[in-house]
Amino acid sequence: SEQFLYGIQGSCAADLYRHPQLDADIEAVKDIYTDSAISVREYGTIDDVDIDLHINISFLDEEVATAWKIIRTEPIILRLRFSLSQYLDGPEPSVEVFQPSNKEGFSLGLQLKKILSTFTSQQWKHLSNEFLKAQQEKRHSWFKAGGTIKKFRAGLSIFSPIPKSPSFPLIQDTVLKGKLSVPELRVTRLMNRSISCTMKNPKGELFSYPPNSQVRASLHKSLIELFFSSQAGGHCKNIPTLEYGFLVQIMKYSEQRIPTLNEYCVVCDEQHVFQNGSMLKPAVCTRELCVFSFYTLGVMSGAAEEVATGAEVVDLLVAMCRAALESPRKSIIFEPYPSVVDPNDPKTLAFNPKKKNYERLQKALDSVMSIREMTQGSYLEIKKQMDKLDPLAHPLLQW
Repeated sequence: SEQFLYGIQGSCAADLYRHPQLDADIEAVKDIYTDSAISVREYGTIDDVDIDLHINISFLDEEVATAWKIIRTEPIILRLRFSLSQYLDGPEPSVEVFQPSNKEGFSLGLQLKKILSTFTSQQWKHLSNEFLKAQQEKRHSWFKAGGTIKKFRAGLSIFSPIPKSPSFPLIQDTVLKGKLSVPELRVTRLMNRSISCTMKNPKGELFSYPPNSQVRASLHKSLIELFFSSQAGGHCKNIPTLEYGFLVQIMKYSEQRIPTLNEYCVVCDEQHVFQNGSMLKPAVCTRELCVFSFYTLGVMSGAAEEVATGAEVVDLLVAMCRAALESPRKSIIFEPYPSVVDPNDPKTLAFNPKKKNYERLQKALDSVMSIREMTQGSYLEIKKQMDKLDPLAHPLLQW
């Protein structure tokens, strides 16, 4: 009986063998973040392990979190399922994204899941345990006492520092703290990544100040803020290094992408082409392929739901569109122009930004019922009524 019991324990130990690189990556997450930033659930009998990475989103503004229907005080969970014994040498991990207390309406999770699944697939083409080990050994040799890093840092000391952030672990901000008010500048990972990335300066103000000390300080501040904003949005697709392992890499990539999700199309994940800034909520871009995919195939439709569930908000949006169409400046202020698939011919656009027809747009908008009227009946009944008035009214309302 003792031999039998020993055999069971031995087989369990074999089943629960965890690859050393997985252990190293788990410890790296705990070292760089906190112990609570990761949780592990093993399925030894099937050689699987679920890794839950807790992405802190408290840096988002309350208004943004409300619009995105997420709970900013609760982390977003990124769940990856690996082979327990093979880790990076095993099958590509499955990806799940969720908030435990936000099971309904978490459409943002669909967009983030698509992004992180694509990221994982791209990384998996060249990832292996040996490759990662080699990358980390290269980093360790770089940081050895008397190694190249000291000379490298000495060479960098003449430049202005870059803000400290989990994505830039070697960077210091002591000079900034000495010259500028940190609360005023908000030199943190949280604010840096919440700022939209735009390098435009239409007024040319950065280059037109007279040379006095007060203006120089203001100019210095503006330049630094501009630099931070470009770091935040423009580089959100940059791939973090593997120096701390794959788990830290995908956490950092998630942190880069979350604040700018509204700036990217939920279908193609390319930046919106709007001239007047990004959308408040995740949306489909105006590229024809994405419009067709969204309206005809329903691709990522769950990630770009109604702009708001409140009737007042939808009524306001319709009223704003109507006011813009009635303005003599409609060709300037009515942007972006709708991209709407023709319900009678799914291969063409009924409203096309390349062929603007404001009169037809006005006619369709006039047929849109008020939200108060819509709430009086079922969705299908209301859609039928609007289709009788104008077949383009309901597609326009969806847009």
